[in-house]
Amino acid sequence: MPSRIYQRVLLKLSGEALIGNKKYGIDDSFISDLASQLVDIHKSNVQLIIVIGGGNFFRGSDLVNLGIQRVTADNMGMLATVINSLALQSKIKKLNVECRVMSSITIDAVCEKYIMRRAERHLEKNRIIVLAAGTGNPFFTTDSAASLRAIELGAEIMLKGTKVDGIYNKDPIKYSDASLYKEISYKDVIAKNLAVMDATAVVMCKENNMPLKVFNILKDGNLKKAILDDKIGTKKRR
Repeated sequence: MPSRIYQRVLLKLSGEALIGNKKYGIDDSFISDLASQLVDIHKSNVQLIIVIGGGNFFRGSDLVNLGIQRVTADNMGMLATVINSLALQSKIKKLNVECRVMSSITIDAVCEKYIMRRAERHLEKNRIIVLAAGTGNPFFTTDSAASLRAIELGAEIMLKGTKVDGIYNKDPIKYSDASLYKEISYKDVIAKNLAVMDATAVVMCKENNMPLKVFNILKDGNLKKAILDDKIGTKKRR
């Protein structure tokens, strides 16, 4: 594998990506391959922070439509991220790499509580960390949680793995003539109302000068290429 260009990276992964070829839940082949790629990158001395959503099980906004109170729905969504995080941790540990799940809500029986200094110590000890339960608060997305943790833990870049090749001027799944941006400013993302992350996450990255790359994580080898700054995806600049 070529030499690294980043020392500390945060990867934001949607829960939907874990579905793979299934309709619901976790695709074993996808999460196993993801763990293998992460371990390969980790062995190149890249410190990895991972934030996973829970949309493959529950999304708070969808549960609200079923009549569940918003705070309760968001709490259910947080628990779904814990399930995903534990699954990824298990796959990584099977490859003989130390991995810790840290939750923003207290669930001592299954994972440790997120504390910034403790997370930094895990990274210094060459462990992969998977951050679960978003910010620990309702009304905040896991994109916002990823932006917050990337800034807090001093990541050099935030990578967002999606099902499409980057940021487009319109939905590429619905419109065949959608154009891919290779680079775009946060200001333009906000002005054009491009649906990449929620506004809170975008503003946090913008105000704290956090670089962001959006790429297709479902394509073979793209995660490694994104870490090595290969010319894939869309990079956001201030």
